[in-house]
Amino acid sequence: MESGLKRSQRDYTLAFKLSVVDQIEKGELTYKEAQRRYGIQGRSTVLVWLRKHGHQRWGAMASSSCMSHSSNSDISKPPTPEQRIKELEVQLKDAQLKAQLFEAVLDVLKKDYGVRVVKKPLGKSSRKSSSKA
Repeated sequence: MESGLKRSQRDYTLAFKLSVVDQIEKGELTYKEAQRRYGIQGRSTVLVWLRKHGHQRWGAMASSSCMSHSSNSDISKPPTPEQRIKELEVQLKDAQLKAQLFEAVLDVLKKDYGVRVVKKPLGKSSRKSSSKA
């Protein structure tokens, strides 16, 4: 490529796209703020990422010219593999945080209160449906 020519299109990684979409969906940025902050040149680039990788309906907030390529059938389509991966990653992160919380609670119970919590083996239940004769 000659040094005098500038490239008008950039290739963004999936991780970057998902990060931007996540920030917008959390309310940390608007899509226009994300464009400015990260130097994304395309006017509808972030909106396309939101439709493709996001969990919410972003059609209402986009202008009609940006939405001319989408149709109502997009809403009922199953999630793309990228969306499913993102969804599972969020679920895994939540599960890991819960596990850390539970471990911390158990540590406090043991250290501060002397309570010993024993995990039951798999298949054993504290509730028995059979009669105690």
